[in-house]
Amino acid sequence: MLRAGNVGLPNVGKSTLFNAVVANAQAQAANFPFCTIEPNVGIVSVPDERLDVLAKISGSAAILPARIEFVDIAGLVKGASKGEGLGNQFLANIREVDAIVHVVRCFVNDDIIHVAGSVDPMRDIEIINLELIYSDIAQLERRLERARKDAKTKKEAVLEVEAIEALLEKMNDGISARSITLTDEQYESIKHLGLLTQKPIIYAANVSEEDLSKGNEWVDQLKVLAAKEGAQVVVVSAQVESELVELPEDDRQEFLESLGAKEGGLKSLIRATYDLLGLQTYFTTGPMETRAWTIQKGTLAPQAAGVIHSDLEKGFIRAKTISFVDFVETGSLNIAKEKGKLRSEGKDYVVQEGDVMEFLHNL
Repeated sequence: MLRAGNVGLPNVGKSTLFNAVVANAQAQAANFPFCTIEPNVGIVSVPDERLDVLAKISGSAAILPARIEFVDIAGLVKGASKGEGLGNQFLANIREVDAIVHVVRCFVNDDIIHVAGSVDPMRDIEIINLELIYSDIAQLERRLERARKDAKTKKEAVLEVEAIEALLEKMNDGISARSITLTDEQYESIKHLGLLTQKPIIYAANVSEEDLSKGNEWVDQLKVLAAKEGAQVVVVSAQVESELVELPEDDRQEFLESLGAKEGGLKSLIRATYDLLGLQTYFTTGPMETRAWTIQKGTLAPQAAGVIHSDLEKGFIRAKTISFVDFVETGSLNIAKEKGKLRSEGKDYVVQEGDVMEFLHNL
């Protein structure tokens, strides 16, 4: 299971958002800096309406969605890369996640203290990004000395030296590693370093209840900045999401519509995170359960089977496969087979998003 970490300045709504994301998690949310010290962890389901459709066709007794692990990391402050505000500890927490959800405060509320004394999303983003860059630079400089020694006897270390020198040249100008072009070989040579600014990022614009449906000027500025970085922006209201969690399921949609929103921002955030990590879903379905399985894009059929159980990968023969759309249109595997929609795929088949699969094996 891959992990996404909530990152941002103190008091931007990270823990409130985290509580809403995991629904029943108990991350503390309070109006003072460094409220969160130890990272809170929660496992969330990826919203997918296709599961209900498949379960209805198959008469499934249970539905099991795909899942992602979210980590609520303490707020960073200016100087974090030098240890300010327990920064070294918090930066180490970020190093352990696969993707970053950068929560940005895009609302005014005089009752909620801002660590910098005023609301300015562009300034806040710059503070966080620079602290991550400074931390990466310090790590790269330490590693470069060792890599240069290794390069005298190890050919692969030469690539690492080249990559580190290319990164440092640009990062000293305030550019994140993810925005710097490296060759595939150079990228692989420094992948083990787990650079903070090389992790994929989503900006979660935390807005007021009134701005959930239409956004605001700060959100517009954030979208421009994100577009330059090739990043995504998801508009979400931690305030609204915390209220939604308290409502019965049947009343949530009515509440959102009263705000002019079709759905809460959390669903969009979870889906965007799933996509950001390069993940996709295939399904298995039957009377016992309908289940979403998570794989990396480009996964071959045997490896997809191995996600269910390693023995299925070892003994893989072939996969009975049908697209979600074809399965729904035909209404059953038997009819799908009669109409030529049910395919038999071998070991070289690249699993597609939404495939409904049954694996045949010799075990």
